[in-house]
Amino acid sequence: MLEAVKRALGRRASQGAGFDPSSIGDPVALETEWNPAKSGGASFCTHRLVQVSANRVEFSSTIGARVFYLAFCFAGAGVLLFQLNGIRIGKPGFAGENPWVPLLVGAIFAVVGVCLYWFGTAPRVFDRAQAAFWRGRNEPTGMGTFERAKNSAPLSEIHALQLVTEFVSGQKNSYYSYELNLVLTDGSRINVVDHGNLDRLRSDAGILSLFLDRPVWDATGS
Repeated sequence: MLEAVKRALGRRASQGAGFDPSSIGDPVALETEWNPAKSGGASFCTHRLVQVSANRVEFSSTIGARVFYLAFCFAGAGVLLFQLNGIRIGKPGFAGENPWVPLLVGAIFAVVGVCLYWFGTAPRVFDRAQAAFWRGRNEPTGMGTFERAKNSAPLSEIHALQLVTEFVSGQKNSYYSYELNLVLTDGSRINVVDHGNLDRLRSDAGILSLFLDRPVWDATGS
């Protein structure tokens, strides 16, 4: 019963319950969605804003996030090596009718870890020299005539910064994760980061607001 109540309250928080976009006094806010832009998230701080130069800031992954991603890699690789060595000497390290099952499990963990690390450590860049935002390792070219895409946009198209709450419910634990999204001039959004440290996210959003000269729309309600 208690868990059901928690899930119900979590869904209301994730849907921006109690927040009135009209209170912002901006017509774009009324065209903007206030539910989470990206499902999932993290219960801890995965990114922090870093000043790279006078004209460039970016969100970089934290040490804690990198350790978390690498744990999957090492766990999977460890199982693979242990089981392969057991098969080589005729004594599979993990009991079972099919000694290849642990190999598959180890491979899955290793691949998941590599993917988490690759995508999780990709920078989120705001560059005033190129007048562009992008998410990824490859810097876009020709931003003067660049049209917005899924993970990039000209800085001139950024209308505001949005903070929203998402309740993530799992079988073993539940937690709140907080999103920082870019609101574009037509009310569409691009997700920047999504993690569990609201104080850090608010601080980073404030610094980014000054850097871009754009307002922060905070719908976290905390």
